[in-house]
Order: sequence, then structure tokens, then C-alpha cells
Amino acid sequence: MKYHILIIDDNEKTLEVLKLSLERAGFRVTTAESWETVEDKIKIGYRVKDPFDLIVLDLMIPERSGFEILRSLHVVLVPMPPVIVLSAITDIKKKVEARDLGVAKYLTKPLSDFYSRLGWFLILATIPAGLAAIFFKEIFENSFSNPKAAAIFLLFTSIFLLIAEFFGSRVKSLDAVSWLDSLWIGFFQVFALFPGISRSGSTISGGMLRGFNREASAKFSFLMSVPVMSAAGVLAISDLLAAPVLLAKLPIYLAGFITAALVGYLAIRWFISYLSKKSLYLFAGYCGSLGLIFLILLSL
Repeated sequence: MKYHILIIDDNEKTLEVLKLSLERAGFRVTTAESWETVEDKIKIGYRVKDPFDLIVLDLMIPERSGFEILRSLHVVLVPMPPVIVLSAITDIKKKVEARDLGVAKYLTKPLSDFYSRLGWFLILATIPAGLAAIFFKEIFENSFSNPKAAAIFLLFTSIFLLIAEFFGSRVKSLDAVSWLDSLWIGFFQVFALFPGISRSGSTISGGMLRGFNREASAKFSFLMSVPVMSAAGVLAISDLLAAPVLLAKLPIYLAGFITAALVGYLAIRWFISYLSKKSLYLFAGYCGSLGLIFLILLSL
């Protein structure tokens, strides 16, 4: 008789993937989405003398906690088969509690919590601009030699912001971000490789056109800069350590670093607070006016 596994998880996709994978490996699989269906299937198993050899349990069942289900399983299943727990919780206390309830293995789901997904999505969002900078480096560099191009691209920033305000649905919050959203916003960051196009302006516009509200778009935009700035910081530190006058100028560098960090934090905090209440029309007007002024001056 084949090894019989019971999987308890409220996520239909997870159940489907696990069931298919295990059945291909030669196991018999029974699935359950809630405690009620678990009870029914345990009773059927006992009646036909087909007990479970292993239980795979998701601790995040909404209607009833996984730990409650574990305690109930101890009551209705004698002897208790080995249990493998799947969870987004990495708290050591939860792991100890699971072990005390006879759990054989406590596995943390990859990318199961919002922040771990967000980290990978931010890295994914930087890829389009990185690839564009490598393959179209000459085009971007040449554009910096033309002052009129910078003025024209300032107008493009204004247009991006206006389009985002007119056509963006602004209904999604940051926790709804997906890999496709990340790539879409990442493609808007490619435009910022041209002089005069605001990186934050283009990426916020990209976020709003994917249905995110202004605040969520701004947060994702600023977080997108972290991987690039971190890499640039590492390179700058290596150059700094090689400088012969490092110790003499260290107080100046530290003062500059602290000032930049504090001013940057306050500016971003204010800007996100502003966008949670007001539109981008003011910034669109600013970029458009500045672009037109520069175009006129350069044409004289």
C-alpha cells in the first residue's frame, strides 16, 4: 500500500501543487481546506482502515489556528502520525510550541510574508534599468551632451505625472504589489537614465498607472533606490578607504553623511505624507514650467 499523506492548507493553489508533486513521486494524497473537512476525512480513513502515515499542516488556517488543529489531531488520531508544519512564522517560541506538540519538522514557507516578497520585488524592479544601462550606454551618455535634451525630458516628466493623475485608478496599496507590477515600474525607471527625467517622478507614475495609490507608488519608488544606492555606496566606500587623507577628512565625511541621511529621511517622509493627501499636479507644473524656461533660454 502506498504511503498516505494528509495535507491541511486553506490555499487551493498550494494544495494543488503539493498534491500533484507528491502523487508524481508515488504517494497517495488526501487534502483538506479546514478542520471540518479534516474531521470528515479522518473518520473515513478509520472506517476503511486507511490511516494517514504523515500530516502536512499549514499553521495559518484562518478559521482555526494551526496549533488548535494540532491539539485536536492529538485527540482524534491515536497513534499520532508524524507532522510536518508549513508556516510563515519564524518566531522561535512558535517553533518550540510546535515541537512540544510532536511536530517532526517545522518548515518556513519561502516568500510567504510581505517583506520577504517586497525585497525580491525591489531587486526585480532594478533589472530593466540595469540592463538598459549596459546595452544602451552610448545612447544615454550622448543625451547628456545636449542641454536641450534635458529641457525636453523635463517636459516628459511633467507629461508622465499628468497621465498618471488622469488615468491611474489609485486603488491598490503596497501590500498588493506583484512581480509584474515590479517589472512594470522598473521599466519606467529606464526613462530616468535620460537627463531631465525624474527617477521618482517616472516610477511613481508607473506605479499609479498600475493602479497603486500615490502613497504606495512613492514608497515603492523610494525603496527601489535602495539596491542601487547600496551598491554605489559599497563602491564609494572602497574608493574612500583607498584615499590617503581618509583619517584627516573623516569628521567632514561623517558630518556630510549624517546631514544627508537626516535631510533625505525628512524630505521623503514629508513627500509621502504630501502625496497621501494631494495630487502630483503641482510637481507636473513645476517640471513643465522649468522645461519650457530652459528651452526658451537655450533657443535665444
